[in-house]
Amino acid sequence: MGYTIRRVFFCVALLSLMTLWGCGSNDDEYVTVDFSDTVEVDEEQPGYSDRPRLKAAVGAMISPRETFESYREILVYLSREMDMDLEFVQRKTYEEVNELLGKNEIDLAFICSGPFVRGREKHGFNLLAAPVVDGSRHYYSYLIVHENSPYESLEDLQGKTFAFTDPDSNTGRMVPLYWLHEMGFEPEEYFEDIIYTYSHDNSILAVSKNLVDGAAVDHLIWDYFHKSGSEITENTRIIKKSRPFGIPPIVASPGISQDKAQRLKEVLLSMHQDDKGKEILSSLMIEKFVAAEEHWYDSIRDIYKTLKTCEDQDAAKP
Repeated sequence: MGYTIRRVFFCVALLSLMTLWGCGSNDDEYVTVDFSDTVEVDEEQPGYSDRPRLKAAVGAMISPRETFESYREILVYLSREMDMDLEFVQRKTYEEVNELLGKNEIDLAFICSGPFVRGREKHGFNLLAAPVVDGSRHYYSYLIVHENSPYESLEDLQGKTFAFTDPDSNTGRMVPLYWLHEMGFEPEEYFEDIIYTYSHDNSILAVSKNLVDGAAVDHLIWDYFHKSGSEITENTRIIKKSRPFGIPPIVASPGISQDKAQRLKEVLLSMHQDDKGKEILSSLMIEKFVAAEEHWYDSIRDIYKTLKTCEDQDAAKP
C-alpha cells in the first residue's frame, strides 16, 4: 500500500524569535511567531495504487515533523483496514484544517477540542471517536514556566511575556483567556508581550529556552514528551492545572458517506484489540479509542460563550 503526504514544515527559528523581542512591539497588539520558513512538500511513496484515497489531516497540536512521525502509523493502519491509500495532509492552523473538513477536501481529521466546538455548528463535523489516555477521556491545560524562574502563579506573570499556541486552541489560548477574564483582565493589558507559536511543543520549547516567561499548553503533549524523556520539557515546570475538558476528538467531514464514517469508527474503536493496532496506540500512550459524545465538550462551549459575550459587550462600548 502506498500513501501520499502533503506536508508543510515550520522550522523552529529561535534566533528569529530572539531578534523579534529585541525589536520591541506595540503593547496593544499580539506578536505572531510562525516559526517559518514554510515549504510545502508533496511526497508520493512507492507502491501508490489506483485504489480510493483516505484523505486525513491532523491539527497542528504539535509541530509538523512531530505530527507526521506521531500520527502517520495510526493513519496508515486506518487506510490499510479501509483498503484505501493514505493521503496525509498537514496545515499550519486549526482553522485551516476545519476549512478542509467543511469543504469535504479531506475525509477525517484529528482536531483539538476548541476547533471542534468552534467548527461543529459551522461545518457539521461527524464526531467519530476520542482517545483514552491514562484511563481518562479528559485533558487539561497546563500553565508552565521555566524551571529556574521565580514564578508560582498566573498573578506572577503580570507584565511578563507569554506564549499562546493557536488562536482557536482551547488549552493553549481559550483557557488562559478565561482565567484572565475571571481576574478582570484582558491579555493585551496583562502581559507585556504575547506571541503565537502554532503548536504546543513550540510553546514548551519557547519556555524551556527562556524566550517567554510562561505559556499554556495541552497536558497530553507536555506529559507525552516528559514521560518519553524528551529534552523539550526538562527545563519547564507546571504552576497551574485547569479543570478537565473533553479530550481532542477524531472527526469526519460532513460529505463523507454514512457507511464510510461508520466503518472508520468501527476500525478506530476496535484498534486496541488488534496486536499491531495496540502496539501503535501504546507508542503514543493511548489505551484505546472510544465513541465520543457531544456533552463531553459542553464545558468548552461554556468558555467560548462567556468570552464571546464579553467580546460583544466590549465591541458595543462607545
